[in-house]
Amino acid sequence: QVQLVESGGGSVQAGGSLRLSCTMSGRTFSSPVIAWFRQAPGKEREFVARIMWSGEYYADSVKGRFTISRDSAKNTVYLQMNSLKPEDTAVYYCAAGTPMRVDEYWGQGTQVTVSS
Repeated sequence: QVQLVESGGGSVQAGGSLRLSCTMSGRTFSSPVIAWFRQAPGKEREFVARIMWSGEYYADSVKGRFTISRDSAKNTVYLQMNSLKPEDTAVYYCAAGTPMRVDEYWGQGTQVTVSS
């Protein structure tokens, strides 16, 4: 089992920045892939970014604005979000898993609200 706890959400104006954190515990070695997803009201959950040994990958909608990184010593993955837009408003979820199933484990989510 892997436990994930997100933090760092909040409210910000358009153009601002936030950094989300996902702290992992448990059998973290079994889940080398960490990803961020988000879900806006009335919409389906969508992929945002992932990180694994081969590198990072981003959704087109956040490429160039968001950066995913990992501090293995702290068992924490970060999502630095810059140049935020109102359409980035959503609950952001951290997920952990394998390349075959990246969403095996989920965190509880953290709200990000971007006002215009």
